[in-house]
Amino acid sequence: MKTVVFSILGVNLDRRGRGKKRWETWRPTVSLCQHDDLLVDRLELILESRGQSLSTQVAEDIALISPETEVRDNHVRFDDPWDFAQVYGALRELVDSYPFDLENERYLVHMTTGTHVAQICWFLLTEARHIPGTLVQSSPPRKGDGPAGRYHLIDLDLSKYDQIASRFRLEQLEGTAYLKQGIETRNSAFNAMIDQLEKVSIRSREPILLTGPTGAGKSQLARQIFELKKQRQLLAGNFVAVNCATLRGDNVSSTLFGHVKGAYTGAARDRAGLLREADGGLLFLDEIGELGLDEQAMLLHAIEDKRFMPMGADREIGSDFQLIAGTNRKLAEAVAEGAFREDLLARLDLWTYQLPSLKERIEDLTPNIEFELNKRRETSGSMVRFSTEAWERYTKFGTNEAEWRANFRDLNSSITRMATLADGGRVTREVVDQEIELLKRRWGSHTPTNNLLGNYLSAAELEEIDQFDQLQLMHVIEACRSSSTLAHAGRRLFDVSRQKKRSSNDSHRLKQYLQ
Repeated sequence: MKTVVFSILGVNLDRRGRGKKRWETWRPTVSLCQHDDLLVDRLELILESRGQSLSTQVAEDIALISPETEVRDNHVRFDDPWDFAQVYGALRELVDSYPFDLENERYLVHMTTGTHVAQICWFLLTEARHIPGTLVQSSPPRKGDGPAGRYHLIDLDLSKYDQIASRFRLEQLEGTAYLKQGIETRNSAFNAMIDQLEKVSIRSREPILLTGPTGAGKSQLARQIFELKKQRQLLAGNFVAVNCATLRGDNVSSTLFGHVKGAYTGAARDRAGLLREADGGLLFLDEIGELGLDEQAMLLHAIEDKRFMPMGADREIGSDFQLIAGTNRKLAEAVAEGAFREDLLARLDLWTYQLPSLKERIEDLTPNIEFELNKRRETSGSMVRFSTEAWERYTKFGTNEAEWRANFRDLNSSITRMATLADGGRVTREVVDQEIELLKRRWGSHTPTNNLLGNYLSAAELEEIDQFDQLQLMHVIEACRSSSTLAHAGRRLFDVSRQKKRSSNDSHRLKQYLQ
């Protein structure tokens, strides 16, 4: 593996005259080739036309101390080396046209020479993976060091520094932008909802209810609300989350409210419970509609009085937490069915926000694709881009044909697959076509309409029926399958219209429809 170094010719630091004394002075570009543990196979020297004579001298001196190093001149033009846009543009043009060979070469970007503007540009180009390399910083020798001085490799993989990355993001994103994770969303209804939610998050500690389909982003939004409140120093505690659908039996009360030793068989020691762990922080109960009525009553008491009774305890304990609840169920219907407490829903329903599905805000597809790509770059350190043809094909499919049944979970999985298969960090039309076929097969194999109606109608007959009518027919058949008689199914299906008639024959109406 060859080592290639990009370095701007230092007009002042690299110019130390032509006499022998120049070898007694530290010159960053020349000195970088003097380290025994850093063999530079090729030096890509960036210079302006007026630096040609200095470049020639530097190349001659490097040939003396490191004859195996090839020096190449790369001419750029900086009319004003302190103009950020001009310097960045020139360096970006250079690296975009450079034939990187990652299989055979590793790349270092020398940060020491050039103006501060140029150094910032080097950092940005390397951090964004336009240059697939590592930054190297050289420094003059200290007392006792040799003339080569020192060098230090700078690792830009921020995924290794979670606290730094998190702090950086918190400082960059404010308010609504933070709740949207910096995504430039375009759906006006969603943006209006986030605008209000930002105010509520900062000004209120009352419960918040997030509703919407699975995969719409309820869990992620709850965490963003917590981070925003933490940033504004409105919370001192932790973010505690649980999916209530995963809790069963005695584990429900124990997990939420804790227990004392011996409260039930297997309770070998005390357990604090999630409500206690969320003291001073935020508790997110996803799929709250799955809780039993007893746990709902205990939760209501904990919300209102900030106190609750652990299992097996003889006294209450306190916990001052803010609650965010999530559900994909219609809780009002659950109340009517006796499966959810009306008083708890009334307590939760102060601030309720319905998160739309991906298809309901399909204009946000492309910014979310870009967000997924950027997120992957932050975590893996590799940049992935679509070719123009691949981008047009995928976004057209995603906008007009894709079902996105699991919403943003589907999108995340899709981008992850394509990014993994992208050779050289480039998603091609072939990769996109493979992904589209995979998605079609998965959604097709799980289509409830086709699975159910296929028991009664042939594929040819289904093709003659609009999808709207297929969905209606599927619902009717499901009602028939779960009813004991045709009359019972008819009463369920025509419950509203039959009240307006003096007499009705629900069985006959249903039979006519099915025929």
